[in-house]
Amino acid sequence: MAKKTAGSVKTGRVRERQGDGARMPRPRAGGAEPARNRTSSPRPDGLTYAAAGVDIAEGDRFVDMIQSHMRRTHGPRVIANPGGFAGLFRLDYNEGLFKRNFREPVLVACTDGVGTKVKLAAELDRFDTIGIDLVAMNVNDLIVEGGEPLVFLDYIACGKLVPERLERIVAGIAEACRICGAALLGGETAEMPDVYAEDEIDLAGFAVGVVELSRAMDPTRVEAGDVVIGLPSDGVHSNGFSLVRKIIKHARLDLRAVYPELDSKRTLGEVLLTPTRLYPPAIMKLSRRYRVKKVITGMAHITGSGLAANLERALHPGVDAELDESTWELPEVFKFLQHHGRVSDAEMRSVFNMGIGYCLIVRPKFAPSMVRQLRKLGEEARVIGRVVAGRGEVRIKAR
Repeated sequence: MAKKTAGSVKTGRVRERQGDGARMPRPRAGGAEPARNRTSSPRPDGLTYAAAGVDIAEGDRFVDMIQSHMRRTHGPRVIANPGGFAGLFRLDYNEGLFKRNFREPVLVACTDGVGTKVKLAAELDRFDTIGIDLVAMNVNDLIVEGGEPLVFLDYIACGKLVPERLERIVAGIAEACRICGAALLGGETAEMPDVYAEDEIDLAGFAVGVVELSRAMDPTRVEAGDVVIGLPSDGVHSNGFSLVRKIIKHARLDLRAVYPELDSKRTLGEVLLTPTRLYPPAIMKLSRRYRVKKVITGMAHITGSGLAANLERALHPGVDAELDESTWELPEVFKFLQHHGRVSDAEMRSVFNMGIGYCLIVRPKFAPSMVRQLRKLGEEARVIGRVVAGRGEVRIKAR
């Protein structure tokens, strides 16, 4: 755990576990001085950490508030670690089961944030969904490599620590971790008044998972004739918000207003804060049904740079993917943003997911069955293209 530095308080969120299973905050905040020194009265003319803009007591109160959220993501693999400086997680809790599933287990790790979407959350004082975004941006990347999420860590930086506000973020993080089967093992909260304005917040997440080496995704397995299956997005997700915010400012749009052409009930802000879709539940269940046959040859999480650029990462130089935009619906939010920002088609495609949040490349024989299975798992999956011989590029036929 990082040592506390001047101008910041870092509240490490690794907990002690008592006999009844409750996890309690460690009796410190970052590298804070012992409690006997912290409670002593300051000299009348002396400076204090609180006067410098860092409130250790509020940090400790925040830690207490989030214990229940963290606990509900913990399974038996999370190990009690009283006073520890890091969280512990067993890989062999059920040794027989683990050995049966992973002969050559490989750890998969990734990190990501939510970008400037957090500024919209702050402007609207809506922090209940941004934590879901944080987890989704990480675990959606992780499963692309065939991994199953194991643990998640978060980093929250702010200008002023407001426990009630940050608790809503962690609640979202915990709920997303629970849905994806990942343990929220710990985190870090940094109050840095000299770096961030009082109402500013920034988020980063870190996910670790595991994959059997022989089942890790390998772009060289993609062949001409393979089918591209697309899973719809739930809107903008967490990429392109610098452009979104520019459009809002340029067109003088009101985040708190309802625009009937966009949504008849929700405000513009509510539409834009719709959280990034969590794909792990469906993808992992589907993958487990094909433990022997390697029918999924590639996957892609569609984030910044759009559909084509992200799907290209799943290809090798000997094949192309040809997609047809008419095979899926374009969400209204993209029509709305393009109209009010007068954004070109090419620019929209290079920034936003345009309605497809995740792609699978599969063997053609299994494509119809996989589409049906994904739909039963709650995903409106559809075939959106095919793989042909080529040079590692993606070509999209406009609708």
